[in-house]
Amino acid sequence: MPMPRTARRASTRPAFSLAVQYASEAEGIPQRQQFRRWVAAALLSPAHITLRIVDADEGRMLNRDYRDKDYATNVLTFAYGEEDGVLAGDIVLCAPVVEKEAREQGKTLRAHYAHLAVHGVLHMQGYDHEAEPEAREMEALEVEILRRLRFNNPYSAPE
Repeated sequence: MPMPRTARRASTRPAFSLAVQYASEAEGIPQRQQFRRWVAAALLSPAHITLRIVDADEGRMLNRDYRDKDYATNVLTFAYGEEDGVLAGDIVLCAPVVEKEAREQGKTLRAHYAHLAVHGVLHMQGYDHEAEPEAREMEALEVEILRRLRFNNPYSAPE
């Protein structure tokens, strides 16, 4: 289990590389700089990350092939482990699912993308939400990271 996270100054953030792949024509997808800021806020150690934004067909295919679930999901994380202290992984966000969820939950699209990017980075670092204690820990981290990024609690009803 990862070590508990504490707030840190921007100057102490770990180094990382982020490749953003836009494989969807959806409107409102954040720019690379925004994703970079959100990823940086959630990282505990150096990392090489590819973040790919996909359409529903690719999202469904990946979820089916890697999780045996035949539907598109909001976020998939593929963690490849650590080498020489540097994490490596891919995070896939499915644009139509993110948009639908944001609308249904009364959130801005930007806030939901930020939440799912943070969520994916935490998964890459070993956090999960399969059991209740781990889910509470991961959600608390998400809430704190997003608060520092000036987003509302993603698990609260919109105000």
